[in-house]
Amino acid sequence: MNIGLIAHDSKKKLMQNFCIAYRGILAKHEIYATATSGRLIAECTNLNVHKYLPGPLGGLQQLSAAIESNEIDLVIFLRDPVKAKAHEPGMDGIIKNCDIHNIPFASNIATAELLIHALDRGDLDWREMYK
Repeated sequence: MNIGLIAHDSKKKLMQNFCIAYRGILAKHEIYATATSGRLIAECTNLNVHKYLPGPLGGLQQLSAAIESNEIDLVIFLRDPVKAKAHEPGMDGIIKNCDIHNIPFASNIATAELLIHALDRGDLDWREMYK
């Protein structure tokens, strides 16, 4: 399955720790991320990460387009809901497209862990038929 991973700056360390903890599961799948998140994930896990542009420079739109094309099966977007972001419309587009195209989406670590365990159990195998 294709997994999209994104993290706001204040959540990047949390994303790294999440990927280290679940490296064994993530290694069985294709990982897609915006530039900085992807680089940090690759550095700490040695996983192959397909990197888009930086989020504010078009990476969020690239991921959103992949979601629209049914190329992404799961999105984990560790957001900082407190700090306003200049590129907020791109983030809203990802959430909206996940809702439209029935892509499982996590915006916090609790939901991310639920989805990663569901992925490992095969609970998301229905995505293969959905494609």
